[in-house]
Order: sequence, then C-alpha cells, then structure tokens
Amino acid sequence: MVLCLNVILFLTLHLLPGMKSSMVNLINNGYDGIVIAINPSVPEDEKLIENIKEMVTEASTYLFHATKRRVYFRNVSILIPMTWKSKSEYFIPKQESYDQADVIVANPYLKYGDDPYTLQYGRCGEKGKYIHFTPNFLLTNNFHIYGSRGRVFVHEWAHLRWGIFDEYNVDQPFYISRKNTIEATRCSTHITGINVVFKKCPGGSCITSLCRRDSQTGLYEAKCTFLPKKSQTAKESIMFMPSLHSVTEFCTEKTHNTEAPNLQNKMCNGKSTWDVIMNSVDFQNTSPMTEMNPPTHPTFSLLKSKQRVVCLVLDKSGSMSAEDRLFQMNQAAELYLIQVIEKGSLVGMVTFDSVAEIQNHLTRITDDNVYQKITAKLPQVANGGTSICRGLKAGFQAIIHSDQSTSGSEIILLTDGEDNEINSCFEDVKRSGAIIHTIALGPSAAKELETLSNMTGGYRFFANKDITGLTNAFSRISSRSGSITQQAIQLESKALKITGRKRVNGTVPVDSTVGNDTFFVVTWTIQKPEIVLQDPKGKKYKTSDFKEDKLNIRSARLQIPGIAETGTWTYSLLNNHASSQMLTVTVTTRARSPTIPPVIATAHMSQHTAHYPSPMIVYAQVSQGFLPVLGISVIAIIETEDGHQVTLELWDNGAGADTVKNDGIYSRYFTDYRGNGRYSLKVHAEARNNTARLSLRQPQNKALYIPGYIENGKIILNPPRPEVKDDLAKAEIEDFSRLTSGGSFTVSGAPPGNHPSVLPPNKIIDLEAKFKEDHIQLSWTAPGNVLDKGKANSYIIRISKSFLDLQKDFDNATLVNTSSLKPKEAGSDENFEFKPEPFRIENGTNFYIAVQAINEANLTSEVSNIAQAIKFIPMPEDSVPALGTKISAINLAIFALAMILSIV
Repeated sequence: MVLCLNVILFLTLHLLPGMKSSMVNLINNGYDGIVIAINPSVPEDEKLIENIKEMVTEASTYLFHATKRRVYFRNVSILIPMTWKSKSEYFIPKQESYDQADVIVANPYLKYGDDPYTLQYGRCGEKGKYIHFTPNFLLTNNFHIYGSRGRVFVHEWAHLRWGIFDEYNVDQPFYISRKNTIEATRCSTHITGINVVFKKCPGGSCITSLCRRDSQTGLYEAKCTFLPKKSQTAKESIMFMPSLHSVTEFCTEKTHNTEAPNLQNKMCNGKSTWDVIMNSVDFQNTSPMTEMNPPTHPTFSLLKSKQRVVCLVLDKSGSMSAEDRLFQMNQAAELYLIQVIEKGSLVGMVTFDSVAEIQNHLTRITDDNVYQKITAKLPQVANGGTSICRGLKAGFQAIIHSDQSTSGSEIILLTDGEDNEINSCFEDVKRSGAIIHTIALGPSAAKELETLSNMTGGYRFFANKDITGLTNAFSRISSRSGSITQQAIQLESKALKITGRKRVNGTVPVDSTVGNDTFFVVTWTIQKPEIVLQDPKGKKYKTSDFKEDKLNIRSARLQIPGIAETGTWTYSLLNNHASSQMLTVTVTTRARSPTIPPVIATAHMSQHTAHYPSPMIVYAQVSQGFLPVLGISVIAIIETEDGHQVTLELWDNGAGADTVKNDGIYSRYFTDYRGNGRYSLKVHAEARNNTARLSLRQPQNKALYIPGYIENGKIILNPPRPEVKDDLAKAEIEDFSRLTSGGSFTVSGAPPGNHPSVLPPNKIIDLEAKFKEDHIQLSWTAPGNVLDKGKANSYIIRISKSFLDLQKDFDNATLVNTSSLKPKEAGSDENFEFKPEPFRIENGTNFYIAVQAINEANLTSEVSNIAQAIKFIPMPEDSVPALGTKISAINLAIFALAMILSIV
C-alpha cells in the first residue's frame, strides 16, 4: 500500500505542470523557445546582448557533451525592455514576457552579490522558476571566480530544467566520512585540494594557517576553506565546480558521493544528479545523436517589449443574470480599468452572447475621462446564448482595427457559460500570438476554457459567488513587464456578511514601500453602507468622499490624494438596511518609489490538475526585490465550486512540503478534496507586531564562488567577494498586508464530501543528530497524520554504523526504543534522546540514524534523511604554524603542502 502511495506521490509531484508557463520545448534534441528577459531598470548596453549570445553559444556545446550528445540549445529569444531604443533588428514579442521568462537579467536588490542562481520552489525533479543573472556578472570577467559563463549557464540550466540541486554546502563545507576522515562536501570525492584558514589580509598580503579540528565537533574550525587544485583529472561534477577545466560531466551512480551533506542528497534521497536527469521527461524519449558536436550554433531572436495592449472580452449571455454575475463582472472590470491597468496602456472591450460586439476599439488610458468612456459601455442587460469563439475573434478585430498586432497582446476572457464549439477556434488563437487570460465565473463555465490559457501562457482563474473572487482575478492580471512602478498591488480584499443595522470595523496597514495610486473600494448588494475611513494621522474620509459610479453598479471608490500615509488605516462600515447584505472592501496601491521595490506576494499550486488522492502543494513567495521576507503569517484559502473553503497556514520551515528553510517561499500540502471540478486559490500574507524581516543570506542553488586555486604549489586567490551581512543580521521591515490570487486548478476522481485520507505522514527531511556524553540527541520537525496535517501516531527510529546499510536496508537496521516518544502536532519541533545500545562507544565512533512516521491508518512515511552522530572526545589542540602569504600567490613549503593534502 505504501509503495503504491509513494508512486502516486512521485508521479503527481514530478510529471504534472506547475503554474509557471515556460515556452521551452525539446524537439529533435534541441531546446526551442528559451526566453532571456532584461529588466526595464537595466541601462541599455549592446555588450550585454553580445555576452548573452556568447554565453548561450558556449553553453550549448558544453551541454551537448555533458549530456552525452543528447541535448543542445537551438533557439533563444532575448526580450529587450521598452526603456531601450528601438532598432530595425528588434521584433515584436508574441507570448514572451518578463514575468514568465526562463532567465532574467536584473540588478540585485541591495548589494547582494553577483552569484548566478536559480529560484527553485519544488522537490527533486521539478522544474525551477527562473535563472537570475546580474548585468555585472554578464559584463565583468568572472572566469576565475565562477568559471566561464557558458559553464555557469549549464549549471543553472540543470537546476531550472531538471530540478537537481547543488553538491556543495556553504553551511556545512566539511563532514566526517564513514572512513573517519574529514572531507570537503563535494561530488565527486576525486576533486582534490587543500584546506586553509584566511586570517588577515593587511596591505595586500594574507596570513593563512592550516585548518585545525574543532575541539567540540571533530570537524575543522568554522572559517576553514577548501581550495581546489587548478589541475584535476576528475570529470565530475558540473553541480559542484564546473569552473575546473577537467569537469565536463554530471555525477553518475558510480561517481556520486552519497555521504556528502548537500541539498542534492537531501532532496533526491541520495540519487546522483545524472540519475535524476535521465528520469526527466526530457530524456525519457531522447536518444544520443550520432554527431560528435552540436549540429548548429543557437539562433537568437531579439524581441522588444511593446506598450501593453489589453482587450476585455466579457460574457453577457442570459446565464449572467443569475446570482448578480453581470453586476459583479462590471464592478470587477471597472476596478481593473481604473486601478490595475497601468497608464499608457491601450485597452479595448468586446461583449458577447451568441454574437459578439466591439464596444471599444483600443483606447489609450491617460485620465479619468478615458476610464469613464470605456466603463460606460459595460453591459447592463444579460440575454442570449454563449459563443466564446465569436467573442475572441471580435477581440482580435478590435486590436487589429487599431493598427496593433495580436502578437503579444492580451485578452481577458470572462464567461460563465458552456460552449460546445470552443475547440473550433483553438488554431486561430495559436496563430494570433495573443495571451489569453481566462476567468471562469461559476461552476458551469466551459470546461475547455483553461486550455486557452495553457496554450498561450495566460493566467487562469475561477471565481465563485462573491465579488472578491473576480476582483482578485482582475487584480492579478497586472503588468508583466518587470517594472516595479507599473504593477498594481492588492493590500486587502475582504467579503463581509453584515446583518441589518450592524457595523463592522477593520484595519489595513500601508507600508513605506507602497502608497502611490491608492484606492479604497466598497461594494454592496442592497444599499450603500455608511463609510468612515481614517488614516494613521487621524484624517477622516466619509461616505460623501467616496465616488459612486453613475451606472449604479453598487460600488463606491476613494482615491487617496498623493501618497497614502504610512501606517495603519482603519475603516468602519455601517449597514443601514434592515436586511443582511454582503459588503466588500478592496484596497489597491502601487510602489511608492521607482528605486525601492515593494514587498510582493505571489502564489501558485504545484500543478494545474490533480487526480484524487494525489496531493498538491500550495506555494507562496513573499519578497522585497530578490530578498526573502521572513517571520510573517501566510494563509492560503482554497475554494471549491460549491463554495466550501479550506484555510491552510503555509510554512517556511524547511520541512514537509517546504524545500528550504527561511527562503521566503511558504508552502504546504493540500489534500482536502471535496468533489471534482475547479478550485481557486488566494493567499493573504501579513506582517503584524514588527515580526517581519528580510533575509540577507545568499540564495540556494547557485554557482559556487571560488575563493582561489592551488596552481604549481601556489595558492592563487581570487578577488574577495562583496561583503554580505551575516544571516543573523536580518533587516527588519514594517507591518504590511498583501493579498494575491494563485489562479485555479482542476480536480478529478474525488468522491463528494468528507472522506478518509489514504496518504501517509510526510517524509522527515531535517533530521539532525549529535552526541551528548554517551547519549544521542535527535531533533526534527514533526510530520502530520496525513502528510503535514494533524499528528502522527508513532515513530520508527533505526541506527547503524554503516551509512549504506541504513540507506539500502533500513528495515534491518537496529531498532531504537521509542515507547516514550509521543508525536507532536505537524510543524512542531521534536526532540528525542537515547543511548545507542548495544553498541560500544569509543572516540571517533560514527553512527547513522533515520526515522519513519506511522499514522493512525498504519501508513508509513518514506525514510527520513540520514543523520550522522560522531562521538568525539575533545583533545588538546595541536600547534600549527601560520603561513605568510601574498594575495597573488602563496609559496607553500613542500612539507606543509604534503601535510595539508594528506588531510584531504
């Protein structure tokens, strides 16, 4: 049973697509459709484009040989920002956009260093989100620090495309092997070098010493650094140190170092990077080519972003009269036109039932008069059938009529109706090059609707009964250009059922990263409430200050003049009507400054579709610029077609569904399926009581910064890396609130109502062990009864002196008595201490420990990561003489070099 469940879990998490719509395809061994996008804030520089081309060209050859002649890069699009001058060689993009690019070129936020890295949300084998290169990395000669740019690109591409992880560990650079030797964390162990400590570098010279053992841990002292020899014979591994000339391959099962305490071993159960790559979708049906070199150099297309073109295609068929849908659509569309779409955009509108009508050809959004002209054409009556294809074709006509190309233009298609003929225009949609964002309103919207979003790289949403689902969807369809000033940010979106004659109060924090173009909007279902809004300095805005729409679409709006005051805003709504009614509060804003990025929250599910009982993962990333935001409350709300809501607190604890602790990516398993159909996701990220902080730590999954090499018996040092503050010195940020839609997903095979789960506890991935006198202390994060929900029933802990025996034959390793260990609630810290009987304990005794959790249905989790505990009796420290050094070169005495190398 457990085996079957683990297979289901693997297939679900590894084979189904995530929310990000990469346009990359692998066809006849060549990768097509790669998008490298330059951020609008990067100054124009032709050299940047040339260096990108050189990097990818070199990478293509390196990748071809590294994958044993299986894949190479065939064509790449470079997306030029609108801020750069137009040139004849620049073409118009189709569905390429900055926010869905595979590679982004952008300055770091704060002086974060130029380390190239890949943002990876998921598990082993899952694609990453994007690769981030800084302009400085692409324009400066970093060869000695990272290796050539082409090699670095292949290292990052392996993260992005195949979901493998780094084979070094900056937090644990050394470990004690099963042979009781201290080893640098690396793959393969055939990479040789020395271990030194850099103590002082006064006036251009450095003092180094050999690394001493720490008297408590038995490992080397904290500042010990592994320096590789420049000349190596080892060919592996690209995920450790591709900067070495000899390194041209990934670690295979034969060369993989299963003991190294790195993320690859932790996330992939000790599998080699090559094994994971060979199991990827890319390689399952790809055979090696007969040619010894790649067939061609990559071809490059230079695409310059154009002004934003958006056409609303809105359903006004008869079914839209039910449940106030037409009113709600108009309210949300008005909010989009006034508060979300950025100034200078071209906007058109089409309405459709069984026929379609162009209400507005493209109009440039410049001021309030333009908004009013468009909103005046919003439909007031719902009748007729539903022809989605006619609506789309009219949208294309509205764009072409205004001398704009449908390529790269966006269509927001909203419908609640079924349409059996929607397939008939799929080919037209593909040829158009347009991006289609779909909003399914209610449970009966055409089931093929999401196909339009999937094939064009658009967003997909499902909105149910109250207006907030629609406003959240429209608010998410903001600028895709990467410009921080253009993006609309949602601070609040709340639906409140208020009984007659009752008042409700609420607060919204406005932090100092936002406040420009701030709107408070209130909607109602029966009668306009009495509104009082107060800013942090006590200034009050009353009902009369809120502008009501002339079309009577039951909404009132207040635009805060200038920049909204920083601090907590309070609002009070009084329902003057005798009956209960639904009131909503929506607050949107934009970045306060073009130079300081705002705090942003984005969310998505691990895949678009799920089949019961396979779990999904909810992801939310909260960041300021590229810095993770930590210490906040992140709540996901998932709603079914029948209106049932599941609330999940997301965690950034490095356990369960969460890959890395404190990386600003909050996640959780979702298994609470209640019937089939569409589900919607929204996430509320909130910092209260001054708990939020920025992590200034370097990101995971990045190119390794090499401090120096050993060459001809000398240490050749690279320039010191930029100063990055210690992880403990995290920057505090003020209270804030963000709300974002994570789109929709579809569930099949789920029985209606509540049902018992058939899933085990989640795998423990953060087990740690250490000796305290003659006892071993264990710590880990508690799994749940079902994955990371509830409480496990019991634990199985096993111990062995052999790493391989425990890894390959866990069930036959020595069992630890856990009768006193009662599992805690999922997410809690677990601690357990035991004496490793019947083993004899001596100085240097090395133990390996792993854990399984069992739930009340007697389902067993996967075996945890393997933790190591070494009995080390402190010894007097040896006296090691310091070595005089120079920055450029260090002449080592032959006996000293031999001494160091003997340690490695």
